[in-house]
Amino acid sequence: MSLSIDVTQDLEACLKLRFEVFVDEQGVPVEEERDALDDTATHLLALQDDTPVGTARIVFQDDTAKIGRVCVVKTARGTGLGAKLIEACVNVARNQAGITRAKLGAQTHAIGFYEKLGFEVYGPVYLDAGIDHRDMVKPL
Repeated sequence: MSLSIDVTQDLEACLKLRFEVFVDEQGVPVEEERDALDDTATHLLALQDDTPVGTARIVFQDDTAKIGRVCVVKTARGTGLGAKLIEACVNVARNQAGITRAKLGAQTHAIGFYEKLGFEVYGPVYLDAGIDHRDMVKPL
């Protein structure tokens, strides 16, 4: 079994995964899941034996790489893929000139996961698509 995580231009594959996880599983409204940032973001796609199993996007603004829309299909959860996907995003961000930190909005149930990857919580709990989130940051 081979796993690859790479920057991709295959936005359709990324959106299909995001719809499966966010819209179908978590009930996020379709109109909130897709936004204008998709057109300029850097997208990563995880493939297991050529099958899409995870995705994330990075939006670069000023000195910050905002990691978002991170998802892994049910069959690949608990395998360490989520951590590898975040690490790949951080590595892409590190290689971008002028970027000094990675930031993300974590669903509150996933804060411990991101803390293990070096992210720190800041700011209050807020609702995003009806789900509690907290902002987290990691210096690069």
